[in-house]
Amino acid sequence: MPVDVHDLHVELHFGATFYRSRVWLNGVEIGTHEGGYTAYSFDITPHLQRENFLAVEVDNQISAETIPGLAMRGAPDAWYDWWDCGGIVRDVWLTLDGPIQVHRQQLRPEIQGDQAVVHDRVFLLNALPQKTEVSLSVTAIDADNRRVVTTQSKVLLSPGISAHAVLVSVPHPSLWGLDHPSIYRMQVQLKNEKGSLLDQQSETFGVRKIEIRNDHLLINGERVRLTGIARHEDSVWEGLAETEGTMRRDYDDMKSLDVTLTRPVHYPQNPFILDYADRHGILLIPEIPVWQFSEAQLKDPKVIALAKQQIREMIEESGNHPSIFGWSVCNESDMSTPGGIAYFREMRDFIRKLDPDRFVSYADDHLPKLERAEDSAANDADFVMMNQYFGSWHGPREALGPALDKVHGLFPNKMIIISEFGFAGLFAKKPEDADPMRVEIIEEQMPELAKRDWIAGAILWCYQDYRSRRNLRPGQQESIVEHGLVDAYRQRKPSYYVWKDLNAPATMNVHFNTGQDNSFSFTITVSPNSITQLPSYPLHGYSLNWELYRDDGTLAAHGSKQLGDTASEETISGAYSGDTRGHLTLHLELLRPSGFVAAEREVNWGAPEGTQNSRLTGPHASAPVN
Repeated sequence: MPVDVHDLHVELHFGATFYRSRVWLNGVEIGTHEGGYTAYSFDITPHLQRENFLAVEVDNQISAETIPGLAMRGAPDAWYDWWDCGGIVRDVWLTLDGPIQVHRQQLRPEIQGDQAVVHDRVFLLNALPQKTEVSLSVTAIDADNRRVVTTQSKVLLSPGISAHAVLVSVPHPSLWGLDHPSIYRMQVQLKNEKGSLLDQQSETFGVRKIEIRNDHLLINGERVRLTGIARHEDSVWEGLAETEGTMRRDYDDMKSLDVTLTRPVHYPQNPFILDYADRHGILLIPEIPVWQFSEAQLKDPKVIALAKQQIREMIEESGNHPSIFGWSVCNESDMSTPGGIAYFREMRDFIRKLDPDRFVSYADDHLPKLERAEDSAANDADFVMMNQYFGSWHGPREALGPALDKVHGLFPNKMIIISEFGFAGLFAKKPEDADPMRVEIIEEQMPELAKRDWIAGAILWCYQDYRSRRNLRPGQQESIVEHGLVDAYRQRKPSYYVWKDLNAPATMNVHFNTGQDNSFSFTITVSPNSITQLPSYPLHGYSLNWELYRDDGTLAAHGSKQLGDTASEETISGAYSGDTRGHLTLHLELLRPSGFVAAEREVNWGAPEGTQNSRLTGPHASAPVN
């Protein structure tokens, strides 16, 4: 839109800089920022010249008062458990606007009967020295880019930033869910008295109802039990400064592993990841990087003030994303102390003022050691997040079951999410033993978690091996932490395929019927996981594809069927009337509405030397022949 150059309002934005930054423009210091994972900006309008020189100083030194910082719960000089990638680690950009602009929106959708009422708090900036009247237009736009409803009003803006409450009613909204993550867009426009456009801005949002009811998790009234994987923003080729290509590649791979829940790691995420989760049905619990802090740190006024700053920046930047259902205020810190309890209560109350609709918790690895619920901040959390590493850090494998039952006994009315579990390679006697031991842990512990009804989710640590100064073999100063389903270069380990199989949301069984005319038919039964299993959620809009291959790899027959919108099992039929000599392979794919493969199986049917037999490869196998 045309703007007089003398009225330009120019802001300099940083997506993130790790860790402390100082910024100068043309020799004038225009601002500072502390914190490595949230965005910030400066008004540089008064300092612009015809030619400009920008200087940025970034310092990634840590201390007991930085977040993340020295993990003093363990030792006075202990480092946090991922690599300290200093520098400008996310995008830098300029915005050029007129003196009156849309600063940001805070969107809070609420389902009321057959409509959604969206509470839109619109923050507007008036950079002029006098009050100015503008026309404010707020429009909800659906996923097909259709304008659903528009609300208009006149607003008198005082100089500076002011907030204005707007209610927008969306009739018969399409709900956001795991398999149908419907995304809306709220567009704000400002016009002057002549009707000329001054500024416009859009934010995406989703309409959904997420509840914790009787220690169970529900999405839009349907009970779910979810699983997923944590992932560090780290690669050997980009470090923390990841490109969209790396993030998309990793999250596409994670989605193929049926991820529906993740924290996703210890610090606020790149906006690309939040948007990906919105559009692919992944629930998130973002966290600020208060990692293994001592009680003294949690009581430090400087730490508390910095934690609030990072929480505020995280919520202001990310709070409109429908994928976020809760916030986490720390990980594995001294939360079973008076100082830790006070810290949690202060952070929880602070979050509820900023975002009253979401749940608040934190990740705790101390819970089985408690004697009373009142001795832990978990007693004040909306739900419990439990990190457990039985079979390594936390004790023998067989102690898992009693530990889980003890935690449930301490918090009998709280939903529990296993926020971390897995196996670190440093506990293996030899590096080559690490992944086989990880496989054993996964196969043993997933059934233990599944049979406890009050466990609503489980998150494996983690997707990839990552760089760290900690959790290495004795004598190592820096290296890769062997903890992932894939290595640091994204090469898949055997545990990858075990996890993939155990996290399928349904099983597929095949029954063959042979005829007298050298032909056969088959039925495929798709059985969604029951609520006694983990994961478990209704399958909405799934389809089944089947392909039959000959010995030489050529396609003999194929078919597909759209499945019903139900949680009960369905049966699909197919047939083949060609040459049945030799072996035939039936390949099955259960597809999500998005096209991602939710489960796949192969069944081998053979009739060597005139006899008929069949076998099903993979677990959950049954393929009888009549």
